[in-house]
Amino acid sequence: MKDPKTQQDTKKKHIFFLFYIMLHIPNPASTQPTQTAAPFKVGLILDTNYPIGQIALTSIKIAIADFYTVNTNSTKHLVVVQRNSSSNVLTAASSALELITGESVHAILGPDTASEVAFVADLGAKANVPIISYSVTSKSVAPCCFHFFVRAAPSDALQVQAIAALVHEYGWRRVVPIYEDDDHGVALLPFLVDALDNVEAVIPYRCGIRFSATDDHISSELYRLQKLQIRVFVIHTCVQLAGRIFTIANRIGMMSEGYVWILTEGLTSLLGWIESKSVHGVLGVSTQIPVSEKLNGFKRRWTRQFLTENPDADPSRVSSELSNYAVWAYDAAWALALAAEHLGPVTNSTIRTSNGYDNLSTLVVSDTGKSLLQALLHVQFDGLGGKFHLVNGELNMTKACRIVNVVDGKAQEIGVWTQNEGLKRRLRPVIWPGESMVVPKGWDVTTIGKRLRLAVPGSVAPGFKSFLNLKVDKTTNRILAKGFVFDMFEAAVRQLPYALLFDYVPVEHVNYDSLVELVANGSYDGIVADMTLTVQRSMSVDFTQPYKQSGISILAPEVTDKGSRSAWVFIKPLEPNLWAISGAFFIFTGIIIWLMEHRVNQEFRGPWWRHHGTIVSFSLSTLSFSHSERIVSNFSRVTLIVWLFVVFILTSSYTANLSSMLTVKQLKPSVSDINDLKYSAASIGYLQHSFVKDNLLKLGFDKSRLLPLKSPQEYAEALACGRVAAIVDETPYLEVFINDHCDGYEMSSEIYKTAGFGFAFPKGSMLAADLSKAILKITETGQSYSIQQKWFEQNQNTCSSGDSSASSKQIGLDSFQGLFCITGAISGLCCIIFVIKFYIQNKDELKEIVANNPWRTSLHEIWKFFYEAADETSNSSRASNVFV
Repeated sequence: MKDPKTQQDTKKKHIFFLFYIMLHIPNPASTQPTQTAAPFKVGLILDTNYPIGQIALTSIKIAIADFYTVNTNSTKHLVVVQRNSSSNVLTAASSALELITGESVHAILGPDTASEVAFVADLGAKANVPIISYSVTSKSVAPCCFHFFVRAAPSDALQVQAIAALVHEYGWRRVVPIYEDDDHGVALLPFLVDALDNVEAVIPYRCGIRFSATDDHISSELYRLQKLQIRVFVIHTCVQLAGRIFTIANRIGMMSEGYVWILTEGLTSLLGWIESKSVHGVLGVSTQIPVSEKLNGFKRRWTRQFLTENPDADPSRVSSELSNYAVWAYDAAWALALAAEHLGPVTNSTIRTSNGYDNLSTLVVSDTGKSLLQALLHVQFDGLGGKFHLVNGELNMTKACRIVNVVDGKAQEIGVWTQNEGLKRRLRPVIWPGESMVVPKGWDVTTIGKRLRLAVPGSVAPGFKSFLNLKVDKTTNRILAKGFVFDMFEAAVRQLPYALLFDYVPVEHVNYDSLVELVANGSYDGIVADMTLTVQRSMSVDFTQPYKQSGISILAPEVTDKGSRSAWVFIKPLEPNLWAISGAFFIFTGIIIWLMEHRVNQEFRGPWWRHHGTIVSFSLSTLSFSHSERIVSNFSRVTLIVWLFVVFILTSSYTANLSSMLTVKQLKPSVSDINDLKYSAASIGYLQHSFVKDNLLKLGFDKSRLLPLKSPQEYAEALACGRVAAIVDETPYLEVFINDHCDGYEMSSEIYKTAGFGFAFPKGSMLAADLSKAILKITETGQSYSIQQKWFEQNQNTCSSGDSSASSKQIGLDSFQGLFCITGAISGLCCIIFVIKFYIQNKDELKEIVANNPWRTSLHEIWKFFYEAADETSNSSRASNVFV
């Protein structure tokens, strides 16, 4: 039996031993690394006074603790050296300089904003210190520009495509971005413009607001937007500024029915931190994070720890939805810890010292920076946000976005967009601002909006009132606009997807070039007129698609065609090419019939000179159907019948046209070619203030020969009294003149084409593009043709029926080419069959000739055999009366 004292000592030893074991057994839940892990200092720059900084700080702490809990045998341990940027660029840059030079950090996480990161990334590039961002999505800062910058978050290029798909889905055509006027806000605009352009939507106005803007300034900007008819806004600001904007928008009625607000990634991911309660009914776009048990567990732990570290935070906001920034910050810290493990042994003295960390010219250079950067670029793991993998310094993740609808402060997913498939499913019903369930049109008629002042030529000559006709109602003092131009413009306006408020403003005693200048300097908002598009005018204003084609033509009096009474008038009924082809077919038909009759018909035999005479006389005698030679071969008869039919049609047409030329008064324009005018001494008329004058001067016409005229009536008077030999004007105006003056004048074909008539608007105006599409639409539907019929072609039938001096035109080959093809084909076919039959009947003799002679001699002997054997064949054929 042991001594009690000995037992007591033994008991104490056991207790001490157990206590020793408890102290040295590693705790799997411990967040501390093993005693052999070397400290690896990294900087963290953020602003804990704002949501992104608060969110990231909690995530980074949890990420580092989780990493070393899982990787208990780590050789390095991240030691975070935190600095507060106070959301100030200079403070962030100063903090980075102090961390690099004073603290000898190997890498820096943060800062929060693009403007801060731009400065810090530049310092990192000079010091070879990797800068890892978990929050900057702006393309204004990119790894291609800063070689030691790594983006561990998606770029803005992804979300703008989702926004454009959303705009296209609902059929909105115009969008106004409201952005924070800094590097981060402005950088989104080029990508947004391109994405919207791909879905045929435009940004007619941009609203930039600085973070420091007063409430009065924000109110004035929103009132300006309210005056526009556009009701679709994309808001891209920080949380604090967005809250102020929504509060004021709600107060002035811009969060009511008919409005559309779309939040970008930064605001959708921080929805719980928006102070205003006025975001009810807005839409949001955010990067899709794959749902997993790991993510759900992280959300619970993150919420608990965040509320512990930030006791003043609103629990309902914090727990509503996990911010994407929390996920990206977690994965960025994990990636940095994993990359550090791939390095060899390092110490905190890996930064080479210099003359002090306050001198940028002697900034130190990190010994581990390059190898750490390479390790970061090759890190791959399954993170909270999915597969973490960097490509060229950018996060390569699933390219998908959630489309959410904010209802009662919570984001409800209504659809998903992917880069490969677009909107994968049709969007669910949305509650819009004002508790509306009706999809907004994207535009609205506003009573406080600006009405466009459209310049219109005031005084229009009576002959041109079918184009433009303005009258003022003396009772109501309203302008009544009638005419082709106004009908076309108003028909196009009705096709626009938004209301266009405008007033016609008559402008007296001003030519069209001066109207263009008035629009260019802002005196008017556009021009509605029969204005031709020219290069000079298009340099000052933007034109719509031409709504009427045009060109330059010559109008001249008609004179008697003396050629119709000449000795050679019998040649004129047919064009020269038809004469030539007809003669060729006469000879061709005669030769074919001679070949098929020569062996079987004695009348086609005789000396060689008789054969030529027979061919010519027989073919020409078919004109009067008086050929004397008897036809024996059936093939010849078929050929002749078809040819006589062609001759009948040809002679009948010739006779009718010649009779018309001899009996009807033939007229032609006195001038039909611009060169006739150019080399004559006669005066030429043109429409006063028209661009045609400049064109004539460029063609070499003397200025003294050009006479300005004001109206169709002056055209007629000047031509009648001989003041001008011709009028050179745009085709539409001359067509109106011809309609009113049916007899005595003729218009030549167009000298050259012009661009046509278009409506003009200031440079950069979206109305030009929108109305161009509307003009194309009314053209395709035939509406423009109906309008043209209404104003220009109502008198055409009268003019046509009253024209008693219509000129007879020569008949061309086009009218007979079908007949010539038929007779040629039948004649050729009959001849081929005849030759085949001749070969079958005489193949023994022909083979013997070919076998005993060269090919040239063979051809001569075959022809001789065909020619000389004809007498005997002909006599026997006639005796037996057998036809071939």
